[in-house]
Amino acid sequence: MHRYFLFILCFLIINSCVEPIHKSFSKLPPGKWRAILKLDKKLTHSEDNKEYFEQFDFTGELPFNFEVNYTDEQSFYINIMNGEERIKLDNITYGRDHSTAKDTIKIDIPIFDSYIKGIFEENIIEGDWFVNYKNGYSIPFKAYYGKDYRFTTLKEKPIADVTGRWDVVFEPNKGNKYPAIGEFKQSGNHLTGTFLTETGDYRYLEGTIQGDKLKLSTFDGAHAFLFEAKFKGQNNLIGSFRSGKHYKSTWTATRNQNAKINDAFALTTSNIGEQKFDIVFPNLEGKAVTLNDEQFSDKVKLVKITGTWCPNCKDEALFLKKYLKHNPNKAIEVIEVAFERYKDQEKAIEILKRYKKKLDLPFTILYGGYANKKENSELFPQISEILSYPTLIFVDKQNIIRHIHTGFAGPATKDFKKFDKQFNEIIDEMLNNS
Repeated sequence: MHRYFLFILCFLIINSCVEPIHKSFSKLPPGKWRAILKLDKKLTHSEDNKEYFEQFDFTGELPFNFEVNYTDEQSFYINIMNGEERIKLDNITYGRDHSTAKDTIKIDIPIFDSYIKGIFEENIIEGDWFVNYKNGYSIPFKAYYGKDYRFTTLKEKPIADVTGRWDVVFEPNKGNKYPAIGEFKQSGNHLTGTFLTETGDYRYLEGTIQGDKLKLSTFDGAHAFLFEAKFKGQNNLIGSFRSGKHYKSTWTATRNQNAKINDAFALTTSNIGEQKFDIVFPNLEGKAVTLNDEQFSDKVKLVKITGTWCPNCKDEALFLKKYLKHNPNKAIEVIEVAFERYKDQEKAIEILKRYKKKLDLPFTILYGGYANKKENSELFPQISEILSYPTLIFVDKQNIIRHIHTGFAGPATKDFKKFDKQFNEIIDEMLNNS
């Protein structure tokens, strides 16, 4: 009886001290979310990898995580999370849709000209991801509040640790196969990493390894990448790669800590030797700009062939912005020549102005035209060809091309620090010798 009395007393005291929980948010609940892009389940295969595809359970789901954070009771932003990467999205509209009488949210991703729109009901958002510059392109989207895992909560013991570098070949059974380096870091079942190709990297990837299978994904508003693979022994993998709903390929990987690809400084070459290099493109106000203009006189020029739709280009832009900020007194100018996904010049320039403002870029940005490597290469007859966006042309004070760098190994890769060192050495040499 005495114990029962104490229990009742404690219960009353505890409950009398607990205040009602006030709703401190007015829209989406704050905290972790698990999102899914629903891709096509169907994957083609050749006889060489038929066994792999028959054994793998392709769900057709590309998961990623995000977090809702409130700055006050009415205002919030979203952080998309891919490994170490955080992508802040604060162009968000939320309200009641009169046609459906349901709460509707639109999450704009202005840098990459895309958005997510869906209905929020019972802690679930359901809708689509839309890419504006791809006519009619959308992928079904669904997000669940309070779920912080990516692929699965299972903890099946991995048959091997994939940490380290791997020799990778995409499309190994086709004539257009291309090499890459896989960089992975494994901790138990948790897996992060990326793939580095000769034209750039596949962003911050995050996923899981369960038994003899691994899965990795990323979503950054421009690209939606899904990698799935199965072990063939301890040191070999065979897998699939999907980019959104429009591209599918296969890949193989072999463990090799010394894996290498071609030097990014050797892929694109100059056709003019010691002849002077020049360009003529309009700026965002429509005025023609050349390297002979007064603002570039007696300066090292970095001419970057780029596009706002390209995440690797964004990484390089932020790298160059940071360099200029830390070296304000060096005689350097960055000139971006942008090739866009819109054929309408007015629309493309609108996107470029928004991009420049959003990233606060202190560069001269020129409009190059519609993004097409073959056609864009014809506008740069002084170099061998445009193999990749971005391509960075190092031009000295006399307007002579000294180096050309193809693609960009972003901060998700170990080669990022290597490029940083090379870049600084080249700039210092050009400044001292010009």
